[in-house]
Amino acid sequence: MGTESHDGFTLIELLMVVAIIGIIAAIAIPGLLRSRMSANEASAIASMRAISSAQSAYAASCGWGFYGQSLEDLSLAPPGGHPFVGPELATTGIIRSAYVVTLASDAPAPAGLPPTCNGGVVGTGYHATAIPLPGAGAREFGTNTSGSIYFTVLPAAIAITDRTVPSGRPLD
Repeated sequence: MGTESHDGFTLIELLMVVAIIGIIAAIAIPGLLRSRMSANEASAIASMRAISSAQSAYAASCGWGFYGQSLEDLSLAPPGGHPFVGPELATTGIIRSAYVVTLASDAPAPAGLPPTCNGGVVGTGYHATAIPLPGAGAREFGTNTSGSIYFTVLPAAIAITDRTVPSGRPLD
């Protein structure tokens, strides 16, 4: 008679391990999703700050006191200089960290201005928004000529113009 080996795991033991892993995953995944949403929102806020800073620099150094009308205008480098926004914000409607970032202006600058230093189109103000893709964030963000950042909590949509914010609260 030979000796038989009974090494290994029973089906019950394997099912218990799978159940424990499932419970741990059920506890951890919502926290992970909240962390990701928070990171996406932080990136959207950073995009709004970058646009606001770029617009201030553009108006002061390149736009004769007026603002770029699109992200494309801010992404044009003046001769011998650097663009006012980086490549991650070079296109209106770009998706950055699951947020769609846009920039527009309600009114063009008066006629007869000399060309801007980078050939961009200018306006008397600007407004930018960061709108999350479905499930990517719980808030919408915006900024305008005031330089402040505003938000709304979804499902409310942010409404923002160059000079007013019909729906949105200032970010603390």
